[in-house]
Amino acid sequence: MRWQMGRRSSNVEDRRGMLPVGRGARVGGIGGLGIVAIALVAMFLGVDPSIILSGLPTGGDSRPDIVQGAGDPADRQGAEFVSAVLAQTEDTWDDIFRGAGQQYREPQLVLFNGQVASACGMGGSATGPFYCPADQKVYLDLSFFDELERRFGASGDFAQAYVIAHEVGHHVQTLLGISSKVSRARAQADEATANQLSVMMELQADCFAGVWARHTHDRQAILEEGDVEEGLNAASAVGDDRIQKATRGYVVPDGFTHGSSQQRMRWFDQGLQTGDVNSCDTFQAAQL
Repeated sequence: MRWQMGRRSSNVEDRRGMLPVGRGARVGGIGGLGIVAIALVAMFLGVDPSIILSGLPTGGDSRPDIVQGAGDPADRQGAEFVSAVLAQTEDTWDDIFRGAGQQYREPQLVLFNGQVASACGMGGSATGPFYCPADQKVYLDLSFFDELERRFGASGDFAQAYVIAHEVGHHVQTLLGISSKVSRARAQADEATANQLSVMMELQADCFAGVWARHTHDRQAILEEGDVEEGLNAASAVGDDRIQKATRGYVVPDGFTHGSSQQRMRWFDQGLQTGDVNSCDTFQAAQL
């Protein structure tokens, strides 16, 4: 993937190396005084309290500081890659929204290590990248890309770009009002119907990722030989059936919340081939 060209996004917030506690924030019900109390107990038990107190706020506003994490060159390149792909999504969706007479609001992308506090609650590396509609931010631990390759066999920079574009696809759903409608419908539905609505949401985000890839390639020729296969492989790797088989040893279709490998590949390819947002209406599709 030719990602080195073009600009870098200014909407990347680097929280790597930070404890997930903002000034005045509470994590798991523990505020600043709670941290002090825990530190005193730690000291009594022979643990260096500075380890805990390092996460204690020192004053100022309620917004967490931006800390540039990790001096590792690989981490720096990973952050630059994320910034470049995010910029591509911004340019593409700005064009698409403007063509429809609308304005695109760019999301922020938060890089973190381990755990992170969001407006949707605490998130962790184990759950993978996620988008929070409440604060309109994408959250990503770069270690997920290693997990994607090692555990799921999906390697390559375009596979990683697909992950970012998929999460941005959820932001597009928020801007279009799709997320709120589905959220209300899921709250009133039984579990099976709620899961099916979730699958439709995820597959549409896959399709939006394909739309991004098509428009960006048409504008900047980013795709190289093998990139499409990388993207399709990544979509397949995170299918519910494949994950369930690997973790449980068997597949439970009624428990799908993201779609099967075949479905995820199909809808990503749908967006890639058509480049048309209107072709991504998974909610009205005769077959997912």
